[in-house]
Amino acid sequence: MSLDELRRQIDEIDAELVRLLVERGRVAQRVGELKADADAPVYAPNREAELLQRLLDQNLAPLAPEDVEAVFREIISACRGLQRLPRVAYLGPEHTFTHLAARKRFGHRAQFQPRQSIDDIFDSVQREQTDFGVVPIQNSTEGVVGQTLDCLLETPLQICAEEYVQIHHYLAANCAMDDIRRVMSHPQVLAQCRIWLREHLPGVEQVAMSSSAAAARAVADAPATAAICTRPAAEAVGLDILAEQIEDMADNYTRFFVIGDIEVGPTGRDKTSVVFSTPHRAGALHRALGAFADHDINLTLIQSRPARARLWEYVFFVDFECHRDDPGPRQALDELRGWCPLVKVLGSYPAEPA
Repeated sequence: MSLDELRRQIDEIDAELVRLLVERGRVAQRVGELKADADAPVYAPNREAELLQRLLDQNLAPLAPEDVEAVFREIISACRGLQRLPRVAYLGPEHTFTHLAARKRFGHRAQFQPRQSIDDIFDSVQREQTDFGVVPIQNSTEGVVGQTLDCLLETPLQICAEEYVQIHHYLAANCAMDDIRRVMSHPQVLAQCRIWLREHLPGVEQVAMSSSAAAARAVADAPATAAICTRPAAEAVGLDILAEQIEDMADNYTRFFVIGDIEVGPTGRDKTSVVFSTPHRAGALHRALGAFADHDINLTLIQSRPARARLWEYVFFVDFECHRDDPGPRQALDELRGWCPLVKVLGSYPAEPA
């Protein structure tokens, strides 16, 4: 076929795609009407996860699965927006990694509302100022975010979904590299770039900021100062990118939780997060973890945190594969409740590949 004929074929395919998208939108509107009548949430993480997995399990060649997923996440977002725009709180300002995670999860059709702290995000969802919140929980190099764990323990909100974002850091400034005397960013970002900073900017003052995006805004009017931030944050305030992907670890990911006031049904590919405490006696933790081993449950995370109410006592946060309503986890949790003073299921949700 000639180039013109191939282009005409693409035009015909595009016209059919638009027709089908419009029809999908009409069906989504009818779904929204039924949800409104039943007072059901507009966001259904298990349904969306099953839909995407069913698509990605097909042979998509020559397209890359991640490209197909990105397209359909936006299609889902557009159709969800025809029902009602979800209000999503994130750790602001714009262009932080939490903002990027929120955009990746909910697409462009949502009302994104920045908050100044993780506590503020939980509070906004509890007060129904927002429908959902997106909070960081774990970084592959810097570990677990303790404040998020504390808020999950102290509030009734549930984990509805998880999202992974690959972390790339950029050095941005309005001056040349040789003129930099200060570098500003979030403390975790500075920690993730410590080797690069030692090699390329030795002796330069490091200033901790509330977020990498806030650092970019501050640097826009500061002489001889650079920010380590995302590319969108640098571009938003007109900074020049002086160095790209300066993180010390190439495979640097941050895991985020979507929190809300809904319980998520099983998909067959799920995770569950639980917090528990143990009696103050020898072998207590071994016995508690044995409940999971006895039912062949694979733990993917275990993290201890000091119990705020009592000195030198700890609570344990655990992630495991499977949904809490699956037979093995249900029996293991029943055994824990018969032994541990505190057992709280923080949520079951679709498992996302890192």
